[in-house]
Amino acid sequence: MAAILMDGKSLSSKIRESVKIRAAELKEKGIVPCLAVVLAGEDPASLSYVKSKEKALTQAGMDSRDIRLPENTREEELLSIIAELNSDRKVHGILVQSPLPAQIDEEKVFSAVAPEKDVDCFHPVSVGSMVLQKPGFLPCTPHGVIALLREYNIQINGAHVVIAGRSNIVGKPLANLLIRKEFNATVTICHTGTKDLNFHTLQADILIAAAGKPEFIKPDMIKKGAVVIDVGINRVKDAQEKKGYRVCGDADPLVAQKASFYTPVPGGVGPMTIAMLMQNVVESAQRSKP
Repeated sequence: MAAILMDGKSLSSKIRESVKIRAAELKEKGIVPCLAVVLAGEDPASLSYVKSKEKALTQAGMDSRDIRLPENTREEELLSIIAELNSDRKVHGILVQSPLPAQIDEEKVFSAVAPEKDVDCFHPVSVGSMVLQKPGFLPCTPHGVIALLREYNIQINGAHVVIAGRSNIVGKPLANLLIRKEFNATVTICHTGTKDLNFHTLQADILIAAAGKPEFIKPDMIKKGAVVIDVGINRVKDAQEKKGYRVCGDADPLVAQKASFYTPVPGGVGPMTIAMLMQNVVESAQRSKP
């Protein structure tokens, strides 16, 4: 029996509708939720992602401040822009799109964003607050994954979750969230130094593919009935496609024949990331003053 596809588009639409209502209530109080999106360079994937964010913000009745910078932007210039946005009371969230040009220190830039406007949860203070369960924003993609698991009533309490990938964006924060008592999962993180990856993935009740490798999770790497969450978004050359490429995840779609639940790519985790970002922006605006 084929897996049940976990529809991220549908759930994200519900969340975005809720955000739209909250944004309208704030407008009546004189507060217009605003996200400043800073993009340096012309990375195609980043451009596409930023456009999706800006469209979603507009549809929800929120403001999007679009700041486009050339590839040769100096680090000092970018830091100056962030400082201005930090002090701008009309801006409630700041998102610096990565990857940044080679001459710019990403960690330095992310650390320059004020924690109260760090809706992507990259600032060390934001990360620390998440780990210690202090007030603050939750990282968008990990939060979106958990929202999907809850929407489909997936048993997290006591489950063995195996995460393939240890990035600061997905793997590490997701592991930290899942071991909270409210979720109570047992988490194993696998990475390039893991010996016998299959041994670990075959034990997973919930397998999260987040390594950035196209379709590397194969059906023989999961146990029958496992839940597979595919976080990967990869562009693979494909001469049969008009654009010359196709978008795929980190898991082979054939795992759907063995899994109980499965997130498709596109249409699974991707839409959830943007929905949770919008939710963070609205929450930031609710904490602010007109």
